[in-house]
Amino acid sequence: LLETILEGFIEYNYHHFFISVNYKAEMVRRHFGNGSGWNVEIRYIEEKEPLGTAGALSMLPEVPSEPIIVMNADVLTKINFKHLLDFHREQGSHATMCVREYDLQVPFGVVNVESDRIVSIEEKPVHTFFVNAGIYVLDPGLLSLLPAPVPVDMPDFFERIIGAGHNTAVFPIREYWMDVGHIDDFKRADGDFAKIFEE
Repeated sequence: LLETILEGFIEYNYHHFFISVNYKAEMVRRHFGNGSGWNVEIRYIEEKEPLGTAGALSMLPEVPSEPIIVMNADVLTKINFKHLLDFHREQGSHATMCVREYDLQVPFGVVNVESDRIVSIEEKPVHTFFVNAGIYVLDPGLLSLLPAPVPVDMPDFFERIIGAGHNTAVFPIREYWMDVGHIDDFKRADGDFAKIFEE
C-alpha cells in the first residue's frame, strides 16, 4: 500500500518524501531504505509514541519552502496530485482538505413532523455528505501552529488553522479512492487493485 502511494506521487514528479513511522517502523525502513530504488529521496520521522495524523509534522527537520502534501498511509487512490496542488494555489488556500462524497441511506420512511402533524413522508431518503479523504495540502507557515511533538489529528489541526484565521478549501476527489482501514474495505480494494492500478 505504501509503495502504491509512493508510486502515485512519483507519477506526478515528486521526489522528496518523509514517512512518519511508529508501528512496524523497521519493516518500513528495510523495504524503502533511502528511496534510491525508486530514484527518490526518503527520510523518516520517528514517532516515539503515536502522534496522530498531524502531530509528526512538528518533527520535520526544516520548514519546507513550498506547500506540502500530507497523506494517510491507509488510503488507496488515483488522485491527480498536480490538479490538487494547482487548485490549492488557485484558491489562495493555506490549507486544503481532500473530501469525498458519502451517501447515507436511511433504511426507513422518514416522517417530517411539525406540531404533531405530518408534513411529508420521505421513503428511505439518501443524505449526501462530504467526508475527510485523508489527503491534505498545507502551506509551510502553518507548521508554526504545531510547536511541539504532541498527538494532534488532522481535523483538530484544521480547526486550529481555521481558528487562526487562515484560508481553507476543500478539493472533492472524483477519481478512485478507498480508505482501507477496515477489513471489508481492504478486501474490496484488493479486488479493485489489478484493474485500477496495474493497467
